[in-house]
Amino acid sequence: MSTENHEFTTVGVLGLGTMGAGITQVFAASGRDVVVLEADQDRIDAGLASISAFLDTGVAKGKLSETDKSGLLARITATTDVTDLADVDLVVESVTENAEVKKDLLGRVAAVVGVNTPICTNTSALSVTELAAALPNPSRVAGLHFFNPAPLQRTVEVVRALQTGEELVDRLVALVDTLGNKDPIVVKDRPGFLLNALLLPYLNDVISEYDDGLATAEDIDLALKLGLGYKSGPLELLDMIGLDVQLHATEAAYAATADPRYAPPPLLRQMVAAGRLGNKAGNGFRTTDSENS
Repeated sequence: MSTENHEFTTVGVLGLGTMGAGITQVFAASGRDVVVLEADQDRIDAGLASISAFLDTGVAKGKLSETDKSGLLARITATTDVTDLADVDLVVESVTENAEVKKDLLGRVAAVVGVNTPICTNTSALSVTELAAALPNPSRVAGLHFFNPAPLQRTVEVVRALQTGEELVDRLVALVDTLGNKDPIVVKDRPGFLLNALLLPYLNDVISEYDDGLATAEDIDLALKLGLGYKSGPLELLDMIGLDVQLHATEAAYAATADPRYAPPPLLRQMVAAGRLGNKAGNGFRTTDSENS
């Protein structure tokens, strides 16, 4: 996808974990240069390795060539020095779902980028309005919420905080339209935004029904895939996104709303405490190849 004449040609991504790596790949695949900030070299190496492995799968399936892969990786620069972000046209933050951590990092980034450089967060549950309030020129702050895995999922929520300038919303919608296989959805800043506001209670209900012994994990997933036409079952989905991610998101939504639909089910807390986080830990509702299974 050509980026000629588009205002966002260099993107700074904060964090190279699961979501940050996926977002980095999406922007690099669109022809943009990406500068990724991470805390240390080990995290950089792990994140770049995950991108390379994802691309290797695409090469094996004939979806891209080795030349395409090499070109994409060449557009990514990783650093531990925040000043290397000084000249980016856009910042997208994707670090841990902790408001204070995000505020601290975004504040350090805001001090080195241009005063009008748009700063976006990929948070799935925290208040974009609160994050914007902690930064200078909050009208240039918005949410840009990708879904996992970012290179494959089409939906991107453009989240309008109370302070977000309307012009920035339009610019971000236009940006998402250049990413090839992405569809922008403009939403207001509320706990869970649109998709997670609906998804989190649904997943909580499924966990509770499974805990009550309604059916096996396999049969619950099969019933909802066949009966509702979903591509994956809810327990498969939880294993993929991470049970710790579900717990953090529901805790944040419940704290913000006191809505009992968002209250984490006891089994979810227990599984996270036991380290049964899903695919990344090798042990969850459907993933059972861990030595702790």
